[in-house]
Amino acid sequence: MVLAADTKTVGHPGVGRVLVVVPTYNEADNVSRIVARVRAAAPGVDILVADDNSPDGTGAICDRLAGADPHVHVLHRPGKEGLGAAYLAGFAWARQRGYDAVVEMDADGSHAPEDLPALLDAAREADVVIGSRWTRGARVVNWPWHRLLLSRCGNLYARLALGMPVSDATGGYRVYRSRALDAIDLASVRSQGYAFQVELSRLAHRAGVRMVEVPITFVEREHGDSKMSPLIVAEALWRITSWGLRDRRAAARRPEALARWP
Repeated sequence: MVLAADTKTVGHPGVGRVLVVVPTYNEADNVSRIVARVRAAAPGVDILVADDNSPDGTGAICDRLAGADPHVHVLHRPGKEGLGAAYLAGFAWARQRGYDAVVEMDADGSHAPEDLPALLDAAREADVVIGSRWTRGARVVNWPWHRLLLSRCGNLYARLALGMPVSDATGGYRVYRSRALDAIDLASVRSQGYAFQVELSRLAHRAGVRMVEVPITFVEREHGDSKMSPLIVAEALWRITSWGLRDRRAAARRPEALARWP
């Protein structure tokens, strides 16, 4: 059940108006649950479900949720264009409406809405907050060993290739303050999947914004199918390698350009 709107609670103290962007494609089994949990965990935030014309009726479910709760909004997109494109559309939607911070959150329940207040608290002093699976205090529940290995190795490779002291550069549970989005060249972003999160980490790092990691509890989805595929992994590997080589050439010419880390 979606909670009724609390008109006395707006945004998050010390952060301002917050929009949680939840991309969906065939998440009919999950979207009502995740919206209800977000509304319970952080009653002052708004939710934008960006649905890529899901054939399973996810969009219609979201319309019903939005009709019952003014904190919930729906962005209907013409078709399946990928995670990165959905988030970029959500960022644009938020910036056009003057939100102070935007949250990335998966629809499948792997990102616990109950962790959201801690991430928003950290955003009072930071420009980008990453909900990390691989920092002290974090937990990963019910993930098969091959996914654990893939994530661990992928993040290690991204950290070494790009020179970013981020333990979970592929993590998709994040808070971006509006000033961070203004500092990042979003028009240059072309990645999807894991690579999208790594690319935004890299761009934020290069822009010199303050980034912090907060431990989260990450739980494998119980309903629906994972969107992970060999193509997503291959894209991430290719792009990280390309960025790493490019950054090393830039550092050789101008070492101070990549030396910033607040």
